[in-house]
Amino acid sequence: MKFGYQTNTWGGVVGHPAGVTSIKDLFYLTPGSDEEALRDIASAGFTGVELFDGNLVAYRGREDEFRAFLRAGNLSLIAVYSGANFIYDDVLEDEFWRIEEAAKIGETFGAEFLVLGGGAKRHGGPREEDYTKLAQNLDRAAELAQRYGLTALYHPHLGTIVEGPEALEKVMSQSRIGLCPDTAHLAAGGNDVPALIRKYAPRIPYIHLKGLQREPLNFLPLDEDPEMTAIWEAVEEIGFDGWVTVELDAHPDPKAAAARSLRWLQARQAAQPTPAD
Repeated sequence: MKFGYQTNTWGGVVGHPAGVTSIKDLFYLTPGSDEEALRDIASAGFTGVELFDGNLVAYRGREDEFRAFLRAGNLSLIAVYSGANFIYDDVLEDEFWRIEEAAKIGETFGAEFLVLGGGAKRHGGPREEDYTKLAQNLDRAAELAQRYGLTALYHPHLGTIVEGPEALEKVMSQSRIGLCPDTAHLAAGGNDVPALIRKYAPRIPYIHLKGLQREPLNFLPLDEDPEMTAIWEAVEEIGFDGWVTVELDAHPDPKAAAARSLRWLQARQAAQPTPAD
């Protein structure tokens, strides 16, 4: 396995304010320093990074600047994170314009994956057709991403119509897209995360690990989550050997939190039995 880190710990998670009146401009953003984030992630010992689409499209016209940040830390860009409502027909074309921009910039910097959140919650609650629309449009996004050499994956998330196991099954059974499980969001949504990893193993080429504190809800470094060991055992059981990215939306000391999570991962790897054992 290879280990990466999401840069959103260095500034948090916001959306571009222009998106309030212009759907096509509603990119995700981390308002911190990308250079600092990549430097700290490399210093902690990670070899890959994931960034929000809005952070990456900001480097249009100055691509060499971001490439220099990657080279300085000997880092690979693993994935671009984007998202959309996916259920409102009238805004789909603008949403797909934005997703295509994310795929284009991902191709520019050599990303492997386009990670997609979404499935809007209506004020009156989800309609059954919303799950079908979401599944169909995720497959459309996967086809779009493929044109730019990226593999698109669905990332279930709190605050969308896909939180619990029944909703996830509705979408996965009606789509072909792969899955990027975010362990904390899935656990908080009522899923048995180890069982889910085993169930969808053939559709999981990339994983987000995030520690969870259930009450009050908070996200943690991996070493603070008592449920993470069982999740990791499931990851090992399915023979996963791709990128694992640690995600932590906020922390008072992002660099130290990243280093702690990597030490936890390395300790799990060191404890894994060899074939001779």
